[in-house]
Amino acid sequence: MVRRDRLRRMREWWVQVGLLAVPLLAAYLHIPPPQLSPALHSWKSSDSVGVVGSPEIVVLLHGFPTSSYDWYKIWEGLTLRFHRVIALDFLGFGFSDKPRPHHYSIFEQASIVEALLRHLGLQNRRLNLLSHDYGDIVAQELLYRFKQNRSGRLTIKSLCLSNGGIFPETHRPLLLQKLLKDGGMLSPILTRLMNFFVFSRGLTPVFGPYTRPSESELWDMWAGIRNNDGNLVIESLLQYINQRKKFRRRWVGALASVTIPIHFIYGPLDPVNPYPEFLDLYRKTLPRSTVSILDDHISHYPQLEDPMGFLNAYMGFINSF
Repeated sequence: MVRRDRLRRMREWWVQVGLLAVPLLAAYLHIPPPQLSPALHSWKSSDSVGVVGSPEIVVLLHGFPTSSYDWYKIWEGLTLRFHRVIALDFLGFGFSDKPRPHHYSIFEQASIVEALLRHLGLQNRRLNLLSHDYGDIVAQELLYRFKQNRSGRLTIKSLCLSNGGIFPETHRPLLLQKLLKDGGMLSPILTRLMNFFVFSRGLTPVFGPYTRPSESELWDMWAGIRNNDGNLVIESLLQYINQRKKFRRRWVGALASVTIPIHFIYGPLDPVNPYPEFLDLYRKTLPRSTVSILDDHISHYPQLEDPMGFLNAYMGFINSF
């Protein structure tokens, strides 16, 4: 009798917990995105005009899972050198649309870059590409199209890559990326349960120990992801990892076969593209490319962790030809 009463009380307790948890979980899953900071709001409305008198144009291609805001620390320095500095948020990132369901692909992102530059009337100009992480793969596809010399494609003057997994065999995705990419039915649940705490704990380890972002900087990154419910498309965006494996020959081949100036700026503490495996393969595959290796404590986001070192490395490259 005592045992039955205990079981009954336990069942009642779990029912009460469930009744309380349901509205709390419902409220949690519909938490509105954080408001934009003044800096992020200013970035959203900024222009692309740079120095007067220069014919040079640079196009900035950002990484996963953040946005074009990744370039804000070197933006002013670039505008002092280039006539136009152009940064976009890829589809599914930052302030861009985030359709779902949708098949996100590197090919579509490259076509969006081409369409944007045609819209700006720059399709016949010689363009410098500066890319990071996910943007490196988009740059590789743009380079492949340029190499094919197809009508209507962009004319690329130079390419500078940085800390991107251009080689699938040396890329080490984070645990959360693996879970979201291959989680099956679990992935939609994980994306809905993702919050600022999970995001910040997942992203911080890819920064160096002395160059990690402040909490306000992390909130800016998270605000970009949450804009237009972007956390719900992360699983779809991550399929680029599978695309990179499938099209390795096309994209690595494009890098290895072109004759334009190519440079790589590398934060060597990067756990995603680890030293020395990544750099050894890069130099073996692209012996004509130049490389800038930043300080030992700089990691996966070199343009944020060491903006002056990054900018100096890029200017050294861009002024060398």
